[in-house]
Amino acid sequence: MSIQYKVNQSITSAQFIELLSKTSLGARRPIDNTETIEAMLKHANLLITAWQGEALVGVARSVTDFAFCCYLSDLAVDESVQASGIGKTLIRMTKEALQPKCSLILLSAPQAVAYYPKIGFTQHNSAWVLTNIDDLK
Repeated sequence: MSIQYKVNQSITSAQFIELLSKTSLGARRPIDNTETIEAMLKHANLLITAWQGEALVGVARSVTDFAFCCYLSDLAVDESVQASGIGKTLIRMTKEALQPKCSLILLSAPQAVAYYPKIGFTQHNSAWVLTNIDDLK
Protein backbone atom coordinates (compact mmCIF):
# COMPACT_ATOMS: atom_id res chain seq x y z
CA MET A 1 0.00 0.00 0.00
CA SER A 2 1.56 3.26 -1.15
CA ILE A 3 0.47 6.29 0.88
CA GLN A 4 1.33 9.87 -0.05
CA TYR A 5 1.18 12.55 2.64
CA LYS A 6 0.51 16.22 1.96
CA VAL A 7 0.78 19.30 4.19
CA ASN A 8 -1.90 21.99 3.86
CA GLN A 9 -3.29 20.51 0.66
CA SER A 10 -6.86 21.76 0.38
CA ILE A 11 -9.60 19.17 0.47
CA THR A 12 -13.28 19.60 -0.28
CA SER A 13 -16.02 19.28 2.27
CA ALA A 14 -17.30 16.28 0.26
CA GLN A 15 -13.92 14.53 0.55
CA PHE A 16 -13.76 15.23 4.29
CA ILE A 17 -17.34 14.04 4.85
CA GLU A 18 -16.70 10.86 2.86
CA LEU A 19 -13.60 10.09 4.93
CA LEU A 20 -15.33 10.87 8.24
CA SER A 21 -18.19 8.55 7.29
CA LYS A 22 -15.63 5.73 6.96
CA THR A 23 -14.46 6.21 10.56
CA SER A 24 -15.92 6.13 14.06
CA LEU A 25 -15.35 9.90 14.17
CA GLY A 26 -18.17 10.44 11.68
CA ALA A 27 -20.75 9.82 14.39
CA ARG A 28 -19.40 12.79 16.38
CA ARG A 29 -18.94 15.26 13.54
CA PRO A 30 -21.66 17.26 11.73
CA ILE A 31 -21.34 15.33 8.46
CA ASP A 32 -24.90 16.31 7.51
CA ASN A 33 -24.04 20.04 7.76
CA THR A 34 -21.85 21.01 4.82
CA GLU A 35 -21.64 24.64 5.94
CA THR A 36 -20.10 23.65 9.28
CA ILE A 37 -17.71 21.18 7.65
CA GLU A 38 -16.59 23.88 5.20
CA ALA A 39 -15.94 26.27 8.10
CA MET A 40 -14.00 23.55 9.95
CA LEU A 41 -11.72 23.16 6.93
CA LYS A 42 -11.45 26.88 6.20
CA HIS A 43 -10.40 27.86 9.72
CA ALA A 44 -8.01 25.02 10.48
CA ASN A 45 -4.47 26.26 10.03
CA LEU A 46 -2.67 22.93 9.82
CA LEU A 47 -3.99 20.09 7.68
CA ILE A 48 -2.03 16.90 7.05
CA THR A 49 -3.63 14.44 4.63
CA ALA A 50 -2.93 10.86 3.57
CA TRP A 51 -3.76 9.66 0.08
CA GLN A 52 -3.92 6.21 -1.48
CA GLY A 53 -3.88 7.11 -5.15
CA GLU A 54 -6.72 9.62 -5.58
CA ALA A 55 -8.52 8.46 -2.42
CA LEU A 56 -8.28 10.49 0.78
CA VAL A 57 -7.62 7.90 3.49
CA GLY A 58 -6.45 10.04 6.41
CA VAL A 59 -6.65 13.53 7.88
CA ALA A 60 -5.08 15.33 10.82
CA ARG A 61 -6.87 18.70 11.12
CA SER A 62 -5.48 21.16 13.68
CA VAL A 63 -5.82 24.66 15.04
CA THR A 64 -2.51 25.98 16.35
CA ASP A 65 -0.26 28.92 17.17
CA PHE A 66 2.70 26.65 16.19
CA ALA A 67 4.69 27.70 19.28
CA PHE A 68 2.83 26.86 22.48
CA CYS A 69 -0.12 24.60 21.68
CA CYS A 70 -1.73 22.72 18.84
CA TYR A 71 -5.24 21.31 19.15
CA LEU A 72 -5.47 18.24 16.93
CA SER A 73 -9.22 18.45 16.51
CA ASP A 74 -9.70 15.65 13.98
CA LEU A 75 -7.59 12.56 13.43
CA ALA A 76 -9.42 10.30 11.00
CA VAL A 77 -8.16 7.24 9.13
CA ASP A 78 -10.38 5.19 6.84
CA GLU A 79 -11.21 1.98 8.73
CA SER A 80 -10.12 -0.11 5.72
CA VAL A 81 -6.50 1.02 6.22
CA GLN A 82 -6.35 1.46 10.00
CA ALA A 83 -3.54 -0.28 11.91
CA SER A 84 -1.10 0.40 9.06
CA GLY A 85 0.71 3.36 10.65
CA ILE A 86 -1.18 6.14 8.86
CA GLY A 87 -2.56 7.70 12.06
CA LYS A 88 0.83 7.69 13.73
CA THR A 89 2.43 9.25 10.64
CA LEU A 90 -0.25 11.97 10.54
CA ILE A 91 0.46 12.73 14.21
CA ARG A 92 4.24 12.74 13.64
CA MET A 93 3.92 15.11 10.67
CA THR A 94 1.64 17.39 12.67
CA LYS A 95 4.16 17.52 15.52
CA GLU A 96 7.05 18.10 13.09
CA ALA A 97 5.22 21.16 11.66
CA LEU A 98 5.32 22.78 15.12
CA GLN A 99 8.04 24.38 17.21
CA PRO A 100 9.79 21.62 19.22
CA LYS A 101 8.27 22.61 22.58
CA CYS A 102 4.73 23.09 21.23
CA SER A 103 2.28 20.72 22.95
CA LEU A 104 -0.02 18.57 20.83
CA ILE A 105 -3.45 18.36 22.48
CA LEU A 106 -6.44 16.23 21.51
CA LEU A 107 -9.70 14.85 22.84
CA SER A 108 -9.94 11.14 22.19
CA ALA A 109 -12.87 9.38 20.61
CA PRO A 110 -14.16 6.73 23.02
CA GLN A 111 -12.92 3.92 20.74
CA ALA A 112 -9.39 5.39 20.70
CA VAL A 113 -8.82 6.03 24.43
CA ALA A 114 -6.46 3.05 24.71
CA TYR A 115 -4.57 3.96 21.51
CA TYR A 116 -3.00 7.26 22.54
CA PRO A 117 -1.06 6.05 25.62
CA LYS A 118 0.40 3.25 23.48
CA ILE A 119 1.94 5.76 21.09
CA GLY A 120 3.33 8.16 23.70
CA PHE A 121 0.56 10.56 24.73
CA THR A 122 -0.03 11.27 28.42
CA GLN A 123 -3.53 11.71 29.76
CA HIS A 124 -4.60 15.08 31.14
CA ASN A 125 -7.52 14.92 33.55
CA SER A 126 -8.76 18.50 33.52
CA ALA A 127 -10.11 19.20 30.05
CA TRP A 128 -13.39 21.11 30.03
CA VAL A 129 -15.94 21.74 27.27
CA LEU A 130 -18.58 24.46 26.92
CA THR A 131 -20.87 24.00 23.92
CA ASN A 132 -23.98 25.97 24.84
CA ILE A 133 -23.48 29.63 25.91
CA ASP A 134 -26.65 29.38 28.02
CA ASP A 135 -24.80 26.95 30.28
CA LEU A 136 -22.32 29.68 31.23
CA LYS A 137 -23.27 30.92 34.71
